[in-house]
Formats: sequence, C-alpha cells, structure tokens
Amino acid sequence: MTEELQNHEEAWNKCLKIFRDNLTPQSFKTWFEPITPIKLENKVLTIQVPSQFFYEWIEEHYVDILQKSLRKVVGPGAKLEYNVIVENSNAGKIPYTVNLPTSKQNKNTANEVNMPLEVITEIKNPFIIPGIKRLNINSQLQSRYNFDNFIEGECNRLARSAGFSIAQQPGETAFNPFMIFGGTGLGKTHLVQAIGNQIKINHKNKVVLYIQTGKFTNQYVEACKNNTHNDFINFYQQIDVLIVDDVHELSKKEKTQEIFFQIFNHLHQNGKQIILTSDRPPKDIKDVDERLLSRFKWGLSADVETPDFETRIKILENKIYSEGITLSKEVVEYIAHNLDNNVRELEGALISLLAQSSLNRKEIDLDLAKQVMKNLVKNAAREISIDFIQKVVCDYYNIEVDTVKSKTRKREIVQARQIAMYFAKDFTKASLKNIGSHFGGRDHSTVIHACQTVNDLIDTDKKFRYDVDELQKRIKINTI
Repeated sequence: MTEELQNHEEAWNKCLKIFRDNLTPQSFKTWFEPITPIKLENKVLTIQVPSQFFYEWIEEHYVDILQKSLRKVVGPGAKLEYNVIVENSNAGKIPYTVNLPTSKQNKNTANEVNMPLEVITEIKNPFIIPGIKRLNINSQLQSRYNFDNFIEGECNRLARSAGFSIAQQPGETAFNPFMIFGGTGLGKTHLVQAIGNQIKINHKNKVVLYIQTGKFTNQYVEACKNNTHNDFINFYQQIDVLIVDDVHELSKKEKTQEIFFQIFNHLHQNGKQIILTSDRPPKDIKDVDERLLSRFKWGLSADVETPDFETRIKILENKIYSEGITLSKEVVEYIAHNLDNNVRELEGALISLLAQSSLNRKEIDLDLAKQVMKNLVKNAAREISIDFIQKVVCDYYNIEVDTVKSKTRKREIVQARQIAMYFAKDFTKASLKNIGSHFGGRDHSTVIHACQTVNDLIDTDKKFRYDVDELQKRIKINTI
C-alpha cells in the first residue's frame, strides 16, 4: 500500500471518528458510511459520494462539520473535493463521475459543469377537459393526518425531516421524487398525507392529489374502456403535487407503468412534486420497467423502520392525550413493550383496551391490559417485563422489590439489583435508559456497569454463576 493511500484513508478515518462522536447513529450510517476517500494531495481531500443528491444533502446539512473536522485532521488550509457518481439510465452506458469543490453555493452544479441529462420528450396537453377547474379537484387527503400527530423517532427522522422540507417548497428541493418505503403499519400513508395537508396550508394555489396505486390502475382501465385515454393523461398533468401510495403495486402492470411513466416525466419536467410510498426500496421492486425505477431513484428514498421502545411510548401517549383519557405509566409501558411490530398494532391495542373498559365498566389497570393483550399478541404468556424480572430476582433473594429501587449500597441489595438489570437487558427490548428508570431513576452508565459486573462474576464466581443460571430458569419457566 502506498504512502498516499495510507494518508487519505488515515485522514478520513480520523474524520469519521469525529463525525461518529457528534452525530446520531442513523445520520452517521446514512450519510457517512457510503462515502469513500479517494486521494489526499496538497491538503485537498477527495471523497466519492454515490449521487448528485447525496452531494447536495451533505453540502446543505453537514459541510460545516466536514470542513472543521478536515482542518483539525489535515491542518489549516485543508479543502474538500467531491467525486460524484452520476448514474446514466440509458441502456449500454455506465455511471461516470465529476469532481465538485465544496461550496454552499453549488446547489445547481449539475448544470454549471454541463452534466449531460437524458432528453425526455415533453407531453403536450392535447386539449383541456371541459368542466375541470383546477382549484376544485378533491385532494383525497384526510385532514386527521398531519405533522403534529406524526410522532418522530430515530425510525423515521430522515423521512419526516425531508417531508417537512418538501411541504415548505414543493418541487423546489432535491427531494423530487420523494419515496418513503417500509413495512405495513409504520406510518408511510400518515406521513405522505401530512405532507400534502401541510402543502395545502402553505401553498393554497397548489393542486394536491393523493391516490392509491390500485385506484390509479382502475381509473386507467376505465379510461381505456370509455375511450377517454387522453382525458385521463390530461387530468394528471394538471396536478402540482402528486402523491401515489403503494407504488410497488405497479408490478406486472405494463400498460399502467407506461402511462405513469409519461405522467411522471411531464410533472417532473415542469417542476411538480412527486411523492411515492412502497413496501420496499426501488432496487427491490420487481417486474417494473427499468426506466421507471431509475426515475424513482432521482430524488430521495427514505425508509421508515419499526419504532423503538421510546417512540412507541410517545405514540401511545399522544394517542391517549388526543382521546382525552389517562393511563398509568405501567400500563403504557406494558403495551409498548409487548407490541413492537408497527403503529397500527399499538393503536389497535389501545382501542381494544378502551372498549373493554367501557363495556365491562372496569378501571384500566395492568391486569386488564394483560387480559386484553392475550387476544392481541401471539404467545402473550411468554411476555417478560422488567417488573416481572425484578419480582423473580427479589423473591429468589427474599428481599423487597422496593429495596432494589432504593439508594441503599448494601452488598446483597446491589448484587440483586445488578442481576435484575442484567436480565432486563437480556430478556427485554427496553433501552438502557428505560431499564435504569425502573431501578430508581438510575442512568444508562449504571446499567452498563451492572451488566459488565455480572458477566465478570459469572466467569469467576461459581456460586454466583449458579444463582444466575437458576434465576434464568425461573424466568423462562414462569413465562411458558
């Protein structure tokens, strides 16, 4: 390996350490792991980024930390240059790169460096459909979906942030098209409709339309049957913000794909905003024309993931507040702990709990929550909570649960507390912060220390190891 190669990789690795210490794990993974250092010459570090959009996002949001880190690692006068991979969707051509210096004024650099763009024939409106008034088009949006009740978490932060930017300047950001992908019930439809509703508030003259792919397909089939094909195209060409849900359902529908391709091109060329959802990223959508898939990749594709424990808590608390009811913390945490697949399940559990409480005139407590959850969760009897673990450990050592939550530093109490923390981390999906809160409000570092201590004693203390093994059996047996 040459000295030059060692230098630029070493410099970039040192920069990465700074980024990792100052950014969220999701931001670091999304925006810095894909970057590759190319060379370091005369204090100019060249890094390769995967797309023009990636370059623009880095310049907009992270250029300051990039420059400061580079100056710290390389020295005063250090500069950054991007090697941007440009994807050409024409068959037979391969991606090429163009070097761009760092500058907050480079948002339109693609045109400044004469980056060749694929020529697309503009679709002309053949005629205006009689009776259609732009401002009278029903957006098909539901007003209950908005940014205020869309709970932000690590699982959806990028998608929500980009969506909020689009709502301020539809069609004018680099996020066009904007695709949100992820599993069922994770909030994709809520978010895209929130974007549409916010655009209607911010830009009253914009024509916004939300439609599901299945309905779009049915409309096109009807248009072909009734010989109103041109009317169909013309209608969609009038839309300023087109939101298409479940676009993966275009799979194997070749004629619908072709018409959507034409509409997409026309809207995109004319600076209209396109927003899409899918249950998978563009690269994994099967049986869809490559020309269309390449266009899906032009803007930003952001995933929404399963919400973590803290986000599930926030979702439930927001729903509880909107319903005007009060639930104890232990009930909320019990639901959040045992339903971790999607948002719909959480809301469904809450509705079932309210219904049972109302019909049977019972107070909503932990016992009622457990009863309701048995009908909602597979293997509900196997659920393990932090409270349950505390009880098993305390029963084993014949001490009170409140004692392990107290500030006492007696050796036997500390040991029971550390073992309970160890099993809480092992058997539950709770965060270190949440585990600590169950033990008298202790912080995450205390939990980390407890787990390390237990691991060390398991390796060195035979009696301690026996206790841990016995407790593990009791926890498992009592949850079968």
